[in-house]
Order: sequence, then structure tokens, then C-alpha cells
Amino acid sequence: MQNLWKFILRYSNTLLFVLIEVLAMVWFFLSEHKPRSGMFGAANTVVATLNNGASGVSEYFSLRSTNDELAKENARLKEEIDRLKNLQEPLLERDSIYRYAHLGWHYKIAKVVDIQTNTQHNYLVLNKGERDSIAVGQGVIASAGVVGVVSEVNSHYSLVTPTIHPKMHVSCRIKKNGHTGFLQWNGPSTHYAYLTDVARHISVEQGDTVVTSGLTHIFPEDIMVGVIDEVSLGEGDTYHTLRLRLSTDFSSLRYVQVVNNPLAGWQDSLIINAK
Repeated sequence: MQNLWKFILRYSNTLLFVLIEVLAMVWFFLSEHKPRSGMFGAANTVVATLNNGASGVSEYFSLRSTNDELAKENARLKEEIDRLKNLQEPLLERDSIYRYAHLGWHYKIAKVVDIQTNTQHNYLVLNKGERDSIAVGQGVIASAGVVGVVSEVNSHYSLVTPTIHPKMHVSCRIKKNGHTGFLQWNGPSTHYAYLTDVARHISVEQGDTVVTSGLTHIFPEDIMVGVIDEVSLGEGDTYHTLRLRLSTDFSSLRYVQVVNNPLAGWQDSLIINAK
């Protein structure tokens, strides 16, 4: 112990210097390390935010091409479904003639470049025309359901009369029982229309689904039209008053599909001859 004290006394100045150095280093790391860590953390946060922002901008500008590809894929899948139905029908029907009555529909993607929805005479303009095989009388649908019918066309554009137009009538049927009627719009709301010509003896309830009937060459069958929102039947009424909530939201309409029945001309010729 005595030797230890002699050692401490002999090297006291050196030991004091070492102690001061240790305390200084401890103080340095305690007072400087945390702020630096905070600074590096803040810098990392800024860099991450900038990277996320750049990624978001890149994703935003790629949305257009992504939407185009999704719309094309949707149309391709619809044609494939129709093709598979054609292969199935001969197996379900012995009469080989039956399979020629439901040849596949063709779907052409188009973009809505102009739209009017706040008047009685609403319309849509599409960026496809005669050069894209678009013709007057072809039906127009969207992912949510029926949109309208092509009413005018030139080389590059086509005009569509939508279901939210007084002159537009679409043959429909109530999905649960198969009874048919006609879609009629009287305004002013773009969300509602009426299903007419449904007799009083037919069972109809709020929430029933209404789809295209397939009785004309304009639309394939079972395309969504809307859901019955209100049912009214007076004591002396012959027909139901049925209000539909339309499935298509025209305020957000961007891409549509123009549908074409390759046998429409044959069907029309029979009707003309019948008259």
C-alpha cells in the first residue's frame, strides 16, 4: 500500500493529465455525439422524403400508360370470355345452327376527350373514329356498365349519346326473373334513371339488379345497367314505376369500350325484310 502511494505521488501530474483527458473525451462524446446523430438522422429523413417524392412523381406520370394497358387487357379478356362461350355452346345445344347466333363481340378501347353531363342533351366525344372501325349504332360500355351508343362519327372522333339523354332507350332485363323493360332518363340527376314497361304482376324489389337484355345487336347481354333504388305501384297502375341507380359514374369516366357485333348487319336485314 505504501508503495502504491509513493507511485501515485511520484506520477501525480501524469495521472492528473490522463484523468483530465479522459473527462474531456467523455464530455466531448456526450455533448457532440447526440447532436451529430440528430443531424445525420435529419439528413437521412430529408433524403428519404426526396426519394419518396421522386418516386411518387415517376409513378404519377406512368399512370397513363398503366391505365391504357389495363383497359386493353380488359377488352382482351372480354373477347376471350366470348370466345370460350362460343366453344361451350355447341356442347350445350344439339342443334349446330345455334352456335352461329352468338359469335364473339369485338371490343375497341377509346378515351373520353370531351363530355357534357349537366344539360338535358348530354354527350361524350371519343378519340376513335372511322379509321378505327367505329361506326354509328355501336354500343359503348365501361368497366362499371353501360355508357351509351355512338350517334355520329368522323375519321378521328365519335360522338356518343349516353344513357343520361332523353332520347336514349336501352333494352334491359331484371336479372333475378328475366323480365324485360327499357331504360329511360328524364334528368336532372346523372345517377338515376327509370326502368319502364315492367307490368304490375312482376315481382320487383329494391336492390334488384338490372342488366342489358341482349335482345338487340347494340349491347351484349348481362352488361350492368344499375340497381333498383325505388319501387312505386299505385292501386290503378298497370306498370311499376322503377327508379334505378345507374352503375356508371359519368363524372369519373375516362376510358370506354366500343362494342361491335360482327353479325349486326345480318340481324338488321331480317328486321327490314320483316317490315
